[in-house]
Amino acid sequence: MSPAAAAGTAPVETAEAGSVRREATRTPDEALLALERLHHRWKGKSPVLEDVSLTLHPGEVTWIGGRNGVGKTTLLRLAAGILLPQRGSVRMGDLAPTAKGGCYQRRIGFLSAGDRGLHARMRVRQQLDYWARLAYVPRAGRAEQVAATLRYFELEELAEQRVDRMSMGQRQRIRLAMAFLHRPRVLLLDEPRNSLDDDGYRLLGEQIERVAAAGATVLWCSPRGEDRVLACDVGYTLEHGRLEREQ
Repeated sequence: MSPAAAAGTAPVETAEAGSVRREATRTPDEALLALERLHHRWKGKSPVLEDVSLTLHPGEVTWIGGRNGVGKTTLLRLAAGILLPQRGSVRMGDLAPTAKGGCYQRRIGFLSAGDRGLHARMRVRQQLDYWARLAYVPRAGRAEQVAATLRYFELEELAEQRVDRMSMGQRQRIRLAMAFLHRPRVLLLDEPRNSLDDDGYRLLGEQIERVAAAGATVLWCSPRGEDRVLACDVGYTLEHGRLEREQ
C-alpha cells in the first residue's frame, strides 16, 4: 500500500463521541468525490467496470457489496488515484488524481484488502508515527494525533510492542488506524472487517460514525453475503460491471 494511497493533509474537525451525524448533502454541487462513467478492462478479460458512476457527499457512508472478483477493489483503487481510468473521470472538487504533488491522494485514507503496509520490526507507535510522516501530518501536534488514533482503536496497551507479535485482528486494527490517522476527507475501505473480532468491528463502526459526523465521506466494500452491521446511508451491489442501488 503506497503512502500516496492513504496519506492526506486536509484535516477534518473531530466530533465528540455520540454526536449525531447530520443528513448527508446530496446535491451535485456539494459532492466530495465524483466518479463519472468509469470503464476498466484487464488485458484479455471482460470489462470489470462498465459506465460506472458514483457520487459521494460530505458526511455520507456508502457500502458496495458483490461477489469476489466483480471489481470492487478496482473501483476503490480508481477512486483512490492508485489506478487511472481507462475511460471516464474521477474528481474531488477541482482535483483529479493526476494533480501535481499527490494533492489528490493526500486527501484519501485507503485500506487495501490483505495484510500490507506494515513493518514487522517496528513497534505499533513507531508504525503510526512513520505513517504520519509519510502522510505529511504536521510535526506540531503529530504525537498527539498518533496518541489519539491509538486510543480510538484501543491500541494504547500494545503501543510499545512489535508489529510482528500482533495477532491478525490486532494487525487489522493497526492498518485501520493508519487509514484514519491523517484525518482524510475521503475514506476508502476494502473489506475492513477482515480478521476483526466483535470488539474490533464495534470500534470500526464508531470511528466511521465519528469521521462522518465531522464531514468526511466513507466508502467501504465487502463480499455480498457478509453480514452488514455497519450503518450506511446508501448501499449498492456491483454485478457484471455495473452498480445497482439497493432499495
